[in-house]
Amino acid sequence: MTGPQLQHVDLDLKGSGHLELNEAETGVHGFWIFLMSDAMVFALLFAVYGTQVAATAGAPGPQAEFKLGSAFIETLILLTSSLTFGLASITMKYDRSCTKLVALLCLTLVLGIAFLGFELNDFATMFSDNATPDRSGFLSVFFALVPTHGLHVTAGCLWILVMLVQIAIFGTDARVKLNLLKLGLFWHFLDIIWIAIFSVVYLQGKLG
Repeated sequence: MTGPQLQHVDLDLKGSGHLELNEAETGVHGFWIFLMSDAMVFALLFAVYGTQVAATAGAPGPQAEFKLGSAFIETLILLTSSLTFGLASITMKYDRSCTKLVALLCLTLVLGIAFLGFELNDFATMFSDNATPDRSGFLSVFFALVPTHGLHVTAGCLWILVMLVQIAIFGTDARVKLNLLKLGLFWHFLDIIWIAIFSVVYLQGKLG
């Protein structure tokens, strides 16, 4: 009788090289703990933002500075990147060829960079309007919350680059698959956080 096998929609370790199942389970569990701690950081930033959203102190406020069209495009880009990463995860599990996996990861990377480009353009526009973090409590907290998410997306893009190098060197062995699983959890987590930012910060700020 064989022992329990680690099962996940994004992961199939059978025949993928040597990796102890308890090591894989511990790694995934530990990464979930990291994501929960990161969620607490964002929850704190959202809470502080809620207390400061009206503290404009004569500086530009949400209705004057937020561009819903740009934020909506950023949302579509990030949602599409989650779709492409999900397709990459399915390809990793069912297709032995790395060609489709690499192509989908590259597409995800391009979408992530496009998202960052739109976001940086939004920040540049706000700075040109003199809506800088030192002007008010609202702007200070806004530039603490939204760019923190952007830094996470940047880290995710760099992580994709690392995974592309690992795939080129090792193929899709068990450890590479496990690392891709963790990256997938991280990327989808960023998608969820952005939906919260779009809803709480941009929609409420512009329409409230």
